[in-house]
Amino acid sequence: MKLISVGNDAPNFTLTANNDQYVTLANYRGQKVLLSWHPLAWTPVCTDQMRALENNYQIFQNLNTIPMGFSVDPAPSKKIWAAAIQLKMVQILADFWPHGKVATDYGIFREQDGYSERANIIIDENGKVMWVKVYPAAQLPDINEVISVLSGNAGN
Repeated sequence: MKLISVGNDAPNFTLTANNDQYVTLANYRGQKVLLSWHPLAWTPVCTDQMRALENNYQIFQNLNTIPMGFSVDPAPSKKIWAAAIQLKMVQILADFWPHGKVATDYGIFREQDGYSERANIIIDENGKVMWVKVYPAAQLPDINEVISVLSGNAGN
């Protein structure tokens, strides 16, 4: 499996979010989209990663960016978890069935473990991958680095 590259077309998807809505990537053309992948819900680092998206939601809005969380957990679990960790603005999507298909399309599915890498992938306004970073599973991604990339203050 090969990690998706900067400049590639972002594979489209339609997944169920924690608010029971279907989310389709192609519907966000004209905006940047942050695909923030966490291995599994209900774990401390994943919770902190999703809360960082929520806590910086207005900054993302100011940067014409929609932040979204992703994991292979089923939609009902995502819904309850989002409520438990008090997500109000950020949608978290279930890449549950076919299991890990979107993560596989982006080259971040860990077949041997049955879940995705921890990763941030930014899609530009035209549906192209503009930035990709995979993190060690136990590491909380630096939200300021992501904001810096979106602000045009960091390289690939």
